[in-house]
Amino acid sequence: MKKYLTTIKYTQEILLGISILAMMILPLVLVFSPNTFNATDITNIYNISHVALFFVMIVRPMADIFMENKWIRPLVILRKGAGVLSASIIVSFIFAKIIMDPGGYLNSFFTLEYWSMVNYAVLAHMGDITAIILLITSNSLSKRLLGDNWKRIQKLSYVYFYSSSLYVFLTYGHIDLAVSMILVTIFTALAYFKNRERKALIVKTI
Repeated sequence: MKKYLTTIKYTQEILLGISILAMMILPLVLVFSPNTFNATDITNIYNISHVALFFVMIVRPMADIFMENKWIRPLVILRKGAGVLSASIIVSFIFAKIIMDPGGYLNSFFTLEYWSMVNYAVLAHMGDITAIILLITSNSLSKRLLGDNWKRIQKLSYVYFYSSSLYVFLTYGHIDLAVSMILVTIFTALAYFKNRERKALIVKTI
């Protein structure tokens, strides 16, 4: 178990390191060497973001449901690293758009098209905005400054997950995104009722 926990700790550091490198390098490559990545490469990069986000959303309810399994609970630690990795990829693409056309990108926020359901634009942009908020607040300083509000802000991860997953599913028809939404919904509901049942038992024993 000690070796397992050490591996998780190092994995966390690796994920955070990759996230920082992604935000430093990816926007510049996308802007100044756009031919470096083809369409398949871009899709794979986004897939990494979605897989990391799916892990973030599924691991805690799994840990709550299978509390007797000592191997699952420590994986909750990796939610931070996986979440930052997912958001950093999305934010890197946003940075690239800002570098290429800062005025145009920022002005688009104030257009009806940006918030419309045409081509499911509003879902994509809700995912972008929540990714930025979650990335900015995923640190100890924000946790101290925000206090109890920090947990409320972190619940935006549900908006991030469902809006981005739904956008990809509706736009590109990726069934795996639909499956991931169903699984997260089921496990989250099961964990909710499981935790409520545990609390009720504790109250009865007092």
